[in-house]
Amino acid sequence: MPLSAHLNTFAGNPLDRVSDRRREPEWLADQLEATGTTVLAFWNGSALVQGGESEAHLARIEPGLAVELAGGDERLLFMGLDAKGGAVFALDLEGGADPAHGLLQGRGRFANLRDLAPLLPAGDCGMAASAKAVFEWRRRHRFCSACGQPTRVAEGGWKRLCPACKVEHFPRTDPVVIMLPVRDGQCLLGRQPSWPPGRFSALAGFMEPGEAIEEACAREIGEESGLKTVAVRYHSSQPWPFPSNLMIGLIAEVAPGEARADQTELEAVRWLAREEVVRLLADGGDITLPPSMAIARQLIAFWAAGEPPG
Repeated sequence: MPLSAHLNTFAGNPLDRVSDRRREPEWLADQLEATGTTVLAFWNGSALVQGGESEAHLARIEPGLAVELAGGDERLLFMGLDAKGGAVFALDLEGGADPAHGLLQGRGRFANLRDLAPLLPAGDCGMAASAKAVFEWRRRHRFCSACGQPTRVAEGGWKRLCPACKVEHFPRTDPVVIMLPVRDGQCLLGRQPSWPPGRFSALAGFMEPGEAIEEACAREIGEESGLKTVAVRYHSSQPWPFPSNLMIGLIAEVAPGEARADQTELEAVRWLAREEVVRLLADGGDITLPPSMAIARQLIAFWAAGEPPG
């Protein structure tokens, strides 16, 4: 039974992370040599996959080849154990030359995770999101934020240590509230100027230190539309590895008042009746809603269906 009735794209990583065993270097080394161990490969944030344009799956390479390509622990990440108890690692490759045309030729193709998401099984999406987020963190935290010295990898890739000042660094997740303001059978959508023509979506913004989820929701709605929030309901969450966000999906009841786009983040806001949203979800129209992989669309579809909060 799933933990949530709403499983968004990039959620649902099927692996047992066995995070308590990451502290055992000998055990991790044994896993790299164990029968049944497989490795996922990434190159500059893209995942190695097999399949066509309608469906695909993450390609697996043997651990011996991965160790050779990695040249040490720095580029390897222990992901966890699969349902059969086999270890799954991920390999992070960089550089300008596509490895799929070189050392990994015939093993698959590298593709952007945004493009892959609609094609991959849910479990593959979850694993790819975890690996990509950690590898993006690794690239941005090669030096200690306390003293500036180079850091080294530890705990299977899930920690970095500074040999100089002994500070420990861990992967970060940046929480984002994403909410659908509603009142009187209508929902409010906003538009950013950088989006494709006609695209409208839910409102969103990063949480700030010392701020509760509900407070962040109310603040962002107030800043972007000028409306006052009176109640907040949780819907679901979504890992968003671009580079390392956690989207916290909410439905927000707002008080009467005129909605005005702040003209800083949003160039326009628009109220839509439930019937209009249902039509847009089914047939489209002058407004383009977010793609199905985005939690914003799931919030909109959930509200349009008139379902009670889960």
